[in-house]
Amino acid sequence: MIPFSVLDLAPIVQGSTAALALKSSLDLAQHAEKWNYKRFWLAEHHNMVGIASAATSVVIGHVAAGTKTIRVGSGGIMLPNHAPLVIAEQFGTLDALFPGRIDLGLGRAPGTDGLTSRALRRDLNVSAEQFPRDVQELQAYLEPAGENQRVQAVPGAGSRVPIWILGSSLFGAQLAAALGLPFGFASHFAPDALMQALHIYRDRFQPSTQLQKPYAMIGVNTLAADTDDEAKHLFTSVQMAFTNMHRGARQQLAPPIANIDDYWTPGEKGSVEHMLAYSVVGSRATVGRKLQELIAATKADEVMVTTSCHDHVKRLRSFELVAQARDGLT
Repeated sequence: MIPFSVLDLAPIVQGSTAALALKSSLDLAQHAEKWNYKRFWLAEHHNMVGIASAATSVVIGHVAAGTKTIRVGSGGIMLPNHAPLVIAEQFGTLDALFPGRIDLGLGRAPGTDGLTSRALRRDLNVSAEQFPRDVQELQAYLEPAGENQRVQAVPGAGSRVPIWILGSSLFGAQLAAALGLPFGFASHFAPDALMQALHIYRDRFQPSTQLQKPYAMIGVNTLAADTDDEAKHLFTSVQMAFTNMHRGARQQLAPPIANIDDYWTPGEKGSVEHMLAYSVVGSRATVGRKLQELIAATKADEVMVTTSCHDHVKRLRSFELVAQARDGLT
């Protein structure tokens, strides 16, 4: 059975707080563990009023401490925001606390806007260009320290925390292939290059000590409910959130509305529906059928689902139904 995993943005819904969002993330992870999801990843975003996972390493520790078996990691750490040594120390510490359960997914985007990037003290001219070199430096820190190595990650050296390359373009696919690392494509919001990226990754893959053959994971927006109509209604919260991004007005996740066409313009509808092309919304039967088709088309080795829903109970129900649909795949 193809593994399914969870990407959580620790959403802060309207009328709630970051504290409650983080509590809900842990609750979701505990349920995901029970429903046999393989991983629970958290994403690094900054200066976003609707996302509580900015201090991603801290939240990973919070989730890992409250679970027992599910792998916990980053989807991803935006490496240009950080010195590789700092990330090696953070994830080395996490691995020391939760051995064999930590993943380190890496991206090269800032996870925020330009002004906030400068507040993060990044060199905006060169940091993204240095991403391949920074990945290799980070890898080196996680290897056993050499006899005369003057700078070591403590904890971290020798941990060999599994590294993933995450991306939404062909660049990440090329880098993951060259370094022999698993690759995750952010098709849940950037659908255009998915098929080409998967082809390049598999065609150019070079085996490494971490990975002997290509391993590709795709991101999918999901929202499952007891009926198709209920799922479509709940999904309007996601559609409004992406519309607000299109308008440059990020907000906390809003409750669903009766008619999404009353909210967006025809132009916004086209843009948002394009961004959300890899979304699976509906009843368990509908979700199962659409996931089967998507897996067959992409030949993905793993599916990472992300679900935003204003009602936490209904969000849990969605992940439960997706797990049931997964178990029914042939």
